[in-house]
Order: sequence, then structure tokens, then C-alpha cells
Amino acid sequence: MVWEFVFMMVILKIPIVYLGLVVYWAIKAEPEPPEPALLPAEPLEPRDPWRLPPARRPRPGPHGSPTRRYARSRRSALPA
Repeated sequence: MVWEFVFMMVILKIPIVYLGLVVYWAIKAEPEPPEPALLPAEPLEPRDPWRLPPARRPRPGPHGSPTRRYARSRRSALPA
């Protein structure tokens, strides 16, 4: 019974102490200024607001239209 108490009161507190130290370190750290961009940002090409993007073709498969297959034809019977 004593070992369970020691385990609960000492060993399980280690992650809580670690979390407290990480939070303390994060609060005390001074923010670093952001680094300048290596390449200048290029402006995007103007796009017509009334023009819609081209429609995507639906995928074939069990949730779409059936795929094309060859037309079935009757086979001639084998001579006996």
C-alpha cells in the first residue's frame, strides 16, 4: 500500500513538473523578429471575376455513370 502511494505522489508528478517548466520557459522567452523573405512576392495575375473555372469531368465508377463496354453479340453455336 505504501508503494502505490509513493508512486502516485512522486512518480506521476514528473510530467506535471516538466509541463510547468516548459510553460515557464515559453513565457520568459523573448520573441524573435521574423526573418525577411528570401524572394520578393510576385503579384498574382488578375482574373476575371465573372468567368467560372472549367467544370471537372465526373469520375466513372460505381458512383458515377457506367463505363463504356463493347456491345454484346450472339456467338454462333459450335458444330457438333
